[in-house]
Amino acid sequence: MSKKNRKFKGNKEHEMADIKEKLLKESLEAAKKKAEADAEKAKAEDTAEEVKDETEKAEQAAEEADKVEGTVEDAENTEENTEAQDGELSPGDGSAPKGEGDKKDAKIAELNDRLIRNLAEFDNFRKRTEKEKSQMFEIGAKSIIEKILPAIDSFELGLAALSEEDRASGVGQGMEKIYKQLMTSLEGAGVKQIEALGKEFDPNLHNAVMHEENEEFGENTVSQELQKGYMYKDSVIRHSMVKVAN
Repeated sequence: MSKKNRKFKGNKEHEMADIKEKLLKESLEAAKKKAEADAEKAKAEDTAEEVKDETEKAEQAAEEADKVEGTVEDAENTEENTEAQDGELSPGDGSAPKGEGDKKDAKIAELNDRLIRNLAEFDNFRKRTEKEKSQMFEIGAKSIIEKILPAIDSFELGLAALSEEDRASGVGQGMEKIYKQLMTSLEGAGVKQIEALGKEFDPNLHNAVMHEENEEFGENTVSQELQKGYMYKDSVIRHSMVKVAN
């Protein structure tokens, strides 16, 4: 065989191999598409079966609802007829005994009483929960305010130590504005100072740490406030530290 013929034969074999490979790929692709189509068809059939089942369930539920409604209507009609007969017939004219009606009335009274009790218990639970939430919020607020009070004391000491010249300066005016803003915010939150100077000593509000003889003040009267006290709403956060005149 000549070299030319061998080359031609090799090209033919190569082309045949390419054609076989192409046909194999096409066959695989067709098989894949067929498998996907079969899966989609099966999925659609399952979905249709599920829809059919749900439809049947809905129809059964509707039938049951119609039966229940009809039973309720029959019971109501029977109750109305019984009440009418009870109103028309006397005990001695052969009327049916009222045992069934008494049982029904007793059951209604029992259910009504149970409902009232449940509503009362729920209302008590709601009130108790609201009270506990309010108490927890108040405890948290008091804890935060207690931590702020030392900073307020430092502001007041700093302002008291300023001279007239320093108070008129920008720094002094800035400190005073910040202090006023802080006190305004606390007052808006329900915090207020305890009045002490010149007031009668009250152990619920004041903490007496010193006593003195002072004729300017009456007996058992606060003559000097050493540290301001504060209240949050109706609760004392910090008692006023005071000096009391005898």
